[in-house]
Amino acid sequence: MTHQSRPTPCGAWRSPLDAATVAAHDGRVDHLGSVGEELWWTAARPEEGGRRALMRLRGDGGPAEVALPAPWDARNRLMEYGGTPWAGAPRSAGGPLIVFTHCGDQRLYLLEPDAPDAAPRPLTPVSDPGAGLRFADPVVRPGRGEVWCVLEEFTGPAPTDLRRVLVAVPLSGAAAEDRAALHELTDDTHRFLTGPRPSPDGRLLAWIAWDHPRMPWDGTELKVARLDDDGTTGPPVTVAGGPEESIAQVEWGARGELLFSSDRTGWWNLYRAVLADGGGAGPPTPGPAEALRPAAEEFADALWKIGARWFAPMADGLVAVVHGRGDKRLGLLDPDRGVLTDAAGPWTEWAPALAVQGSRVTGIAASPVRGYELVQLDTATGHSRVVAARHRDAVPPAYLPTPLLRTFTGPDGREVHAHIYPPASPDHRPAGDELPPYVVWAHGGPTGRASMVLDLEIAYFTSRGIGVADVNYGGSTGYGRAYRDRLRGSWGRVDVEDCATVAAALAAEGTADPGRLAIRGGSAGGWTAAASLADPDRTAGVYACGAIRYPVLDPVGWAEGGTHDFESRYLDSLIGPFDEAQYRERSPLHHAERVTAPFLLLQGTDDAVCPPVQSERFLAALAGSAVPHRYLSFPGEEHGFRRAETIVRAVEAELALYRETFGIVADRSDTLETETR
Repeated sequence: MTHQSRPTPCGAWRSPLDAATVAAHDGRVDHLGSVGEELWWTAARPEEGGRRALMRLRGDGGPAEVALPAPWDARNRLMEYGGTPWAGAPRSAGGPLIVFTHCGDQRLYLLEPDAPDAAPRPLTPVSDPGAGLRFADPVVRPGRGEVWCVLEEFTGPAPTDLRRVLVAVPLSGAAAEDRAALHELTDDTHRFLTGPRPSPDGRLLAWIAWDHPRMPWDGTELKVARLDDDGTTGPPVTVAGGPEESIAQVEWGARGELLFSSDRTGWWNLYRAVLADGGGAGPPTPGPAEALRPAAEEFADALWKIGARWFAPMADGLVAVVHGRGDKRLGLLDPDRGVLTDAAGPWTEWAPALAVQGSRVTGIAASPVRGYELVQLDTATGHSRVVAARHRDAVPPAYLPTPLLRTFTGPDGREVHAHIYPPASPDHRPAGDELPPYVVWAHGGPTGRASMVLDLEIAYFTSRGIGVADVNYGGSTGYGRAYRDRLRGSWGRVDVEDCATVAAALAAEGTADPGRLAIRGGSAGGWTAAASLADPDRTAGVYACGAIRYPVLDPVGWAEGGTHDFESRYLDSLIGPFDEAQYRERSPLHHAERVTAPFLLLQGTDDAVCPPVQSERFLAALAGSAVPHRYLSFPGEEHGFRRAETIVRAVEAELALYRETFGIVADRSDTLETETR
């Protein structure tokens, strides 16, 4: 018998994909690396309080193992978004040596997983919030008995009272009780820096640094210093970079050359430079930088988390690269010939996490129908296979949307890129000539990017008859620096206009119901959603409602110490140097009276990036308003939701908002009533 769909009002379709399933699959594998023949990584555990488990895959072909049981949480809060939380080194006997950061106390720990007593041992001291210590992007150096990493040290009560340096931590545990046992490899001349990259011969040290008010995608500097035998670093020299050139990653090649990504041409491309170490006395001398494959595509992305790895040198001189225009694919670059060969397979998006073992390259990859999984390419044979975290269909594929890559024309004829996810279900179809409602998603960042990969939260809505348009508005990465710079001085305008462009175009072409359009976003996307509702002139009243998650709402508050250090000067580029009148004019908080559409506001109580006080002030500004709205706060949640119970409640509340606003008659057993104030 042929299965036939039946006409059903859009938004009321029954779906086997419930909110609990969405929550169970929330959070991808991350922080992949190799330790000898083993692979290690972190995996999200929403059902275990949102912790990240440290995972291990031995080289014997056995199944993946959880190396750290609950409540251990392999995560850190360096620059609040965190950086690489672990590193390891193989040993000839006794199994690998692993160092990791635990989110609960931000300390570094030593783990010997094959030892009789495998309990983690602390390497760094306990610290209090007034003088907190955080560590990230470690490099284990067993020959020196140390682990080198970034240290972030708070020196006062304000979120900007801190310093960052590269530091050597004794593996003996001598610093577990004594801060003085931490050996600083650099001074704190620069506000921000990435983890250390020692050269293969141990004579040079490379890292990336930058300062306020620049963000790392605006301008950074590649530093190299000579290393003495006792671990002392000489005066660093700047090899590349500057105020208008972003260096996103640096590594050492197989022949001791320096490899780095730079956007000096307007695109993050790969370069190499040969350095002399100064004759063992003076500073290293850099040679000219050579472009390995000039192209109008990106070989890097925005450096939000310290330790991201878009390329990885191989022993045979090839370089594994994650590259593309928009979405990223895996390729092998011959740096001498400039030849780039892409890996075969169904994966269309590769994360910035590559591990090299001989002729094998392992990465984290996904596609519109496959969630992120660990995929290994054998460069000798060209064969790729899944080695861990294998995708399993949470629901039959027929309930998943088939996304469309679209480019729309925005104001002044500018291009606007978006991924369109139409409603999909084998059981239902729109009734009569009904057009489906659509929700415009604005990604966070705002210097970020939405990838066209399987997202069960999107499928939760599309399988119920509600379409999603995921917009890479002007300012997004993946399309070159000119596209990225569109947002400079124009945040709250370009992003709002581009999202409204996509929504209006979908309505005009007959894809979406013009009376049932919504906008949603989190973090910077929450700003765009709120600004869209508070700016009916710019959006032409296109949205019937909005869902706002842990948003930026008050740039004045941000500029006056209301956020963390990393983004405390971000608005200098997004809006302009601080001018209270200009910041208030751009602020959704100070235009709350212009909001007329219903909205849902979701906020974590422990959010240090977008503190709950902004949401509370926004609600206070709406006191007495007749606009239907609902506020849900989640104790213990930080910036972005990690706990299963939070994700379930947030997704169900968002669906309830759309169903009530759009007048959808549905079985309400799986939704929450939208309250009004």
